[in-house]
Amino acid sequence: MPKANLPKVRKILLAVFSAVLIFGAGYFFGIKGFSANFNKFPKVTINRTVPVNQGNLDFSLFWKVWDTLAAKYFDKSKIVPSQMVYGAISGMVSALGDPYTVFLPPSQNKVVEEDLSGSFEGVGIQIGYKGNQLAVIAPLPGSPAEKAGVKAGDFIVGIKDELKKIDRGTVGISLPDAVQAIRGSAGTSVTLMLIREGSDQPIVIDIVRANVQVPSVTLEFVGQNKDIAHIRLMKFGADTTSEWDSKINEILANKSAKAVILDLRNNPGGYLQGAVDIASDFISSGSVAVIEERSDGSKKNYTADNKLARLVDLPVVVLVNGGSASASEILAGALRDDRKAKLVGETTFGKGTIQEPEDLDGGAGLHITIAKWLTPSGFWVNEKGLEPDVKIKNDTNAAVDAQLDAAINLLK
Repeated sequence: MPKANLPKVRKILLAVFSAVLIFGAGYFFGIKGFSANFNKFPKVTINRTVPVNQGNLDFSLFWKVWDTLAAKYFDKSKIVPSQMVYGAISGMVSALGDPYTVFLPPSQNKVVEEDLSGSFEGVGIQIGYKGNQLAVIAPLPGSPAEKAGVKAGDFIVGIKDELKKIDRGTVGISLPDAVQAIRGSAGTSVTLMLIREGSDQPIVIDIVRANVQVPSVTLEFVGQNKDIAHIRLMKFGADTTSEWDSKINEILANKSAKAVILDLRNNPGGYLQGAVDIASDFISSGSVAVIEERSDGSKKNYTADNKLARLVDLPVVVLVNGGSASASEILAGALRDDRKAKLVGETTFGKGTIQEPEDLDGGAGLHITIAKWLTPSGFWVNEKGLEPDVKIKNDTNAAVDAQLDAAINLLK
């Protein structure tokens, strides 16, 4: 997305990985891992005065525990006030019980920003929650995780890293803790224990972390006459709009292009406005792309930009699967409701909430769920997902992409 537009767009982040996954809605494991050295955090000033507007709150227990730890804990080197303050804030936020509303210490906040840029170091997976269980939203194409055999929908039940001295299950694990356990530098290894749909037996996979570069958009022409544009959208990140525009220009320059397959498989989401902008290329000016609904019942419609609509006259089919989440579900839902576009593949992830990122002092951040989103017809995907019109699973061992072939056949 053009740099000039970034501050505006960043006001609303809708992704599986926005929850520190995230991520995602989906969070990329990567970028040399956030530092566990909390001594690098900004110094804190401890003021025990209770704010006037919070005078009815009793913090005596908090300070009693603080003072008891300071006085009695055997390893005084572990008593780091800045770490304890950040831990207390994280606990306060997590008490809401929303895995996508999170406090991000500076190093974690930086990771989220870098993940959206599409260049990082790690295993290359996005994670979120299915119910209360940590799950893989999707491995990135060509990533170490994909090459090692990690699949979208796998439940992560164990994490092991001998170098970090980590060997634990994931019951009750927070997304930041999962990221800390799995993230790491290129060349190092992590072991994931997974449970896959249809099997009760765990799968143990060793993954060597690496440098991962992730483009937002790819394009190829498919079909017998190479006249169908297969445009794959991997995420809604900082550079997605500029990459999208470049590929759309290629489609428009190809006079034989007669249809479009929009591939949103394993797309964990990203900036909400990015989904609206791309929907604007497929639906008519002023059409509703997504509805934001606040807790008081008030609603806001995000409508198509009248300057776009470059693909509005081309037939379109949308590819989705269990790794299609948040902003990609918005886009798929908009095309289904407005264009009656067919969805092909598998049921989407089902993340129907919107997070707003706020920058805090010292480089920290807060991602807070501010609303839920609905498709133009009023459907809330949360924990349900979008059901495809043509249900078909890909055989990972097959040489052909059955879902893509099904989309091509629909457009013949």
